[in-house]
This record gives sequence, C-alpha cells and structure tokens, in this order.
Amino acid sequence: MGLFLPGLIRRKRDGAALTTDEIREVIRAYTAAEFPDYQMSALLMAVLFKGLNPEELAAWTDAMLHSGAVLDHSHVPGRKVDKHSTGGVGDKISLALAPAVAACGVPVPMISGRGLGHTGGTLDKLESIPGFTVDLSAERSRDLLARLGLFLGGQTADLAPADRKLYALRDVTGTVESIPLIASSIMSKKLAEGIDGLVLDVKVGAGAFMRDLDRARELARTLISIGEAAGVRTRALLTNMDRPLGRAVGNALEVREALAVLGGGGPPDTVELTCELGAEMLVLGGATDDLEDGRKMLRAALADGSARDRFAALIEAQGGDPEVCRDPSRLPTAAHRAPVLAPRAGYVAAIAPREVAQSALEVGAGRRTKEDAIDPATGVELAVVPGDPVDAGEPLAHLHHNGANAGTARELLAGAFDIADEPPPPAPLIIERI
Repeated sequence: MGLFLPGLIRRKRDGAALTTDEIREVIRAYTAAEFPDYQMSALLMAVLFKGLNPEELAAWTDAMLHSGAVLDHSHVPGRKVDKHSTGGVGDKISLALAPAVAACGVPVPMISGRGLGHTGGTLDKLESIPGFTVDLSAERSRDLLARLGLFLGGQTADLAPADRKLYALRDVTGTVESIPLIASSIMSKKLAEGIDGLVLDVKVGAGAFMRDLDRARELARTLISIGEAAGVRTRALLTNMDRPLGRAVGNALEVREALAVLGGGGPPDTVELTCELGAEMLVLGGATDDLEDGRKMLRAALADGSARDRFAALIEAQGGDPEVCRDPSRLPTAAHRAPVLAPRAGYVAAIAPREVAQSALEVGAGRRTKEDAIDPATGVELAVVPGDPVDAGEPLAHLHHNGANAGTARELLAGAFDIADEPPPPAPLIIERI
C-alpha cells in the first residue's frame, strides 16, 4: 500500500477519478493503520481541491459506513427515522423532537455527538441530566427502540470507525470544510444507524459552519443524494442561524428550555423548528402524508404531555432522573447569574450567535479541545430577541457562571448585542426546503 497510495494521491491531485475498489481499499487500509497519517492527509487535501464525483462520493461513504458495524432495527415495526443538524448556537431541538416524534408513532434511533468549539453537543446536554448515560450497546439500543420507540446515544467504537479517524485528521489538516468530506462523514454515521428516513437541519448564517447560502444548499443536496442512493428517504431544511436558537445557550439551560417545549411552552422559534422538522419525520415515517397534519400531531403531543412522558420514560431507562421533567430545578444550577444591561434605549437589531457561544464557552459551557471538561450549569440566558424594544439599563441577557472567566465572558456577551433606533426586518426561520 505504501507504493500504491502515492499513485492515487497524484491521480486525485491531477483531477482523475478513483475507482470504487481503490476507495474501498484506501478506507480499509487507513482504518487498519496500514499507512501513515501524512499520506492520508495528502489525499484529503487533494479531495478538498478536486472534489469527488457522485460515484466516488457514494463509494467513499459506503466504505466508511462498512468500516464497522451497521445496526439492524428490523425487529421494530415501522419506518425508522432520524434527524441530523449541522450544528448551531442554542440548538437543543433533538431533546424535544425525538420524544415528540416517537410519541406520534414513528421510531427514532438517534445517535448524536459532542460539542466542540462554538457549537453545543446533544450528548453533553443529555449528560447534564443527573445519572443519564449516553453509552449504549447495540443490544441496549435495540431494546430501547422496541420498548419506547427511541433512544438517544453516542457513537460506539464499532460504528463507522473510519469516520472517527478521518474526522480527527481533517480537524488538524485544514480539510474540514470540504463538502464531500463533510457529507460522507455525516452520512456514514447516519446510515450505520439502520434508518429508513433522515431529515437534515442544515444551518445557514453567522452562527453556522456554513455561512454562505449557496454552499449550504450544495451541502444539503449532496447529503440528500447520498441518502437516496443508499435507499434512505432524505429531506433537508435550510434554517436561519444568524441569531441563537431559543433563549438558552449552555447544557442544563438548554435542557430546561427543551423541557418547557415538552410542557407545551418554550420560545416560539424553538417550537416552530421542532414541529417543522418533526412533521417531515412523520411524513417519512408514514404516520401521515401531509406536513400540516404532521405539525398538528406534533403540537398535540407537546400540549397533552405525551411527548414529555416519553422523554421521562427514556431518561429513566437510560439511568437518569426522570423527575427533572416535572421539576427542572433538579438540573445543575450555577452559583451566579450576572446580568448584561442595555447601554441605551432602542430596539434589538441583532444578536451575534458566535459571540454568545464564545461567552458561554469562556465560563465552561463548551470545550475548545476534546479533552476539556464541561461545567453543565453554566451558559447564557437571553432576556431579549431581535426586534424587542429595550430601555437603557434593561437586562439583555444573564450569564450563568461559577466564577471562572466571568469578566471576559460578560464583555463578550455585551458585544453580541446591536441596539438600533429601528427594529430589524423580520427574518424567516425556515429558509428553504430541499
């Protein structure tokens, strides 16, 4: 392989296509550590500049998918449907969405990730619930899906191991932003779940990895093409990430907000996106053939308590304290709640999502490296949203902290708000459906 790989690197560098067999062998051999990182880095850089054609992309994704185990949920009746978000600020949608969709009769096997940098991770949020474990064996996952219609777990060591190695290498070689590599990474893990349908929430804007609409659209279409080629019905929503989603940024704070949604309340944008994504999942899962009917089903499950009860049952089954669903004060709470005040009267014209996320990161709500510990109680709670009128000295947000880096975090948070003389024009949450 040492002589073989340089030839492939040169061919891809010069724009030639690799064969399916070549791609399979490359992924297999790299996963087995049969050639060094520097050679794979060169190939990834060639892919970044030259791309992958549809046949190469399908082969690359399939090789990553079959580098480990593929889950089988055929014992559970019905079409299994999952949702994936490309990551944003305050994106706690999965916490309410999965139990709500399951309560409407569509099984949801959901494998999620951890946060890194400015975006939060679903697993970190779940682990802020006392006792909750996200480490599930394949057998345990199958049991939960059969009994409760869902599970919320992390990627196991034998699920798409090629992706784990390649993701770590991309992170340190400047090849993260390659759309074919992003798409194959996402879809290899999702297809390994053994799902029949997938709904994608592709974030666009200042707080997203994809700030440009055209690139976000390209990513969404690439993801859909991979899913459909694998026999998984796939849909995508392009959604606005020019402001934080909801009002909470930080692990336990976001769980509280998700519990509010499950209790029939919560911020309007969080409820709207939960119902829009959930309606798409219900259509793919065969519970209805009409999106409006799906929205009504989701809102009913949130209003009548059935979605919250399903989440409570899941928390208990995964070792957590189900009483948090009725008493959120049982979640971790920071020692300090410091306000950030409006410097003048006017209207909230914008809230910069990355600055809010960075403020939360400073006080321990996120991690800069994979080894960093998270303080689940910390984060940011917004008191206003874009368009709200404010008076001088009125709270714009509250910083929840336990002392670490509070001064720096407050300065960052204060800089996230733009106060203007006129309210901003309304911005749609759902930009496009693909």
